[in-house]
Amino acid sequence: MNSFVLSCCSTADLTAEHFKERDISYICFHFSVDGKDYLDDLGVSYPFDEFYKAMANGAMTKTSQVTVGEYVEYFENIIKQGKDILHLTLSSGISGTLNSATIARDQVLEKYPGSKVYVVDSLAASAGYGLLMNKLADLRDEGKTIDELYEWVIEHRLECQHWFFVTDLTYLVRGGRVSKAAGIIGGALKICPLLNVDYQGRLIVRSKLRGINAVMKAQVAKMEELAENGLEYAQECYISNSDCYKEARAVADLIESKFPHLKNKVRIYSIGTTIGSHTGPGTVALFFFGKKRLD
Repeated sequence: MNSFVLSCCSTADLTAEHFKERDISYICFHFSVDGKDYLDDLGVSYPFDEFYKAMANGAMTKTSQVTVGEYVEYFENIIKQGKDILHLTLSSGISGTLNSATIARDQVLEKYPGSKVYVVDSLAASAGYGLLMNKLADLRDEGKTIDELYEWVIEHRLECQHWFFVTDLTYLVRGGRVSKAAGIIGGALKICPLLNVDYQGRLIVRSKLRGINAVMKAQVAKMEELAENGLEYAQECYISNSDCYKEARAVADLIESKFPHLKNKVRIYSIGTTIGSHTGPGTVALFFFGKKRLD
């Protein structure tokens, strides 16, 4: 039995079944729909299809991170089981949860000075964050210690590539990543931005393409360009989507046809309610390991 726990936030956007299967613990963010509060518990309290339907119908959503008090209780419950903790947070370029988790860690270690609680900025989001957690679980199962895993993730976290496109600019405009004027023009011209997560863990618009077919091809081309060992890529690949499974499946089919040595088929997940509140419906995100993000 492991003497430590791998831990993350619900914003890693895998399923409860996947987390259980890989023995990964998680703590939940919060969100609200038209002022009513919910737990971001991987679609249990508010099914994803209903959530995105509500957004499409004009519902206003807000999100809130895990509080310091929630982190303290969560960490303490694990430590009381005699376990140390390696906890990865949602990217600091997207959320302030790293700060809350760090404060909680310091408080817990004052009370339990003989324990280890590592808090690491994943510099990742959604199923890219989940892909990183899954890799850590692989390494744990190979026998690596908590200290070795901490050193590995600090060294390799920027090798987790995130490339995604958005078909509805409404939520990028609302979040300030696209101007209102550009959103109106882009919507009329069917512009689909291609974005990634940069080396500081921030969402960055990299290009703007006209039409979904063009942006899907550009997304897959990024994997051809950046994946570890190119077309010989042999690790896992995840896709997450917000109520657009058909488009996500089309991207997965392209990838499976171009990368014959993938470890397992492409896994497709739903973008959770926290990340989805900011991207909106119509987002397809692609995640794989490759060249280190440098910009």
